[in-house]
Amino acid sequence: MPELPEVETIRRSLEPELVDRVFRSIRIHKADIALPPTDPDQLVGLSGRRIRAVDRRAKYLLFRLDRGLVLQTQLRMTGRFAIGRSLPEPGEYRHIAAEFELDDGRTLFYDDVRRLGGFRLLSTSVWDEEDRRLGPEPLEAGFTAPALFEGLSRSGAPLKNWLLDQRKLAGVGNIYASEALFLAGLDPRRSGRTLKRAEVERLHTAIRKTLLEALADSGTTLRDFRSINGRSGRYQDRLSVYGREGASCRRCSSPVERLVQAGRSTFFCPSCQR
Repeated sequence: MPELPEVETIRRSLEPELVDRVFRSIRIHKADIALPPTDPDQLVGLSGRRIRAVDRRAKYLLFRLDRGLVLQTQLRMTGRFAIGRSLPEPGEYRHIAAEFELDDGRTLFYDDVRRLGGFRLLSTSVWDEEDRRLGPEPLEAGFTAPALFEGLSRSGAPLKNWLLDQRKLAGVGNIYASEALFLAGLDPRRSGRTLKRAEVERLHTAIRKTLLEALADSGTTLRDFRSINGRSGRYQDRLSVYGREGASCRRCSSPVERLVQAGRSTFFCPSCQR
């Protein structure tokens, strides 16, 4: 599932293409991409709406429209966009679920083979209420080491699980939680309240460094992720532990191990993350 670096990469690619564009017409080919409480007719009814901004919050892509509307996009496993007067590579986009025709003659195509992602149409006030339930953005100034220490000190949950809780920290998922914990030298099974301040400072630095480096590489493409028009990320070539079970740790040469936490795979080095 795309995490902060992947969704932000898509946002940065779409923003200059879409801001101030108007939806001329909208065609919904797969009704199930309209996520509750939205129905397909509401998406079709966006014809004539102008895109004021393309934002991101946590793992959500947000199209801010006129008349106080927000089109919230959840890409999940296989959602992706292409934009142009026609599909750039039709053979690569065989599961078009929606087409948003723009006033400049181009079309924003949404492709989703598994159709786990989709769109919710919300008022600004409803979105703001949901926004308040999300944790801080880890690349913004409000995410500080003291704030992270305070949050972890109240938690008995394993570190990896805490990092994945979007109410605690917005945008971090499985890949970057594993990578940041490796960089900080922390066992993913430790409870948050056992960390000393120096360890939390290391984790804070590691989270930001990992996300910034992944963002500079346009995210991680392991299988499904693509930015607009099929562009892949590059950070997969720099992964230290994620997806490398049995391979040698890049730091100490011990075999990377995998364990399951809350139903998700965690990769770590048992020597470097004692």
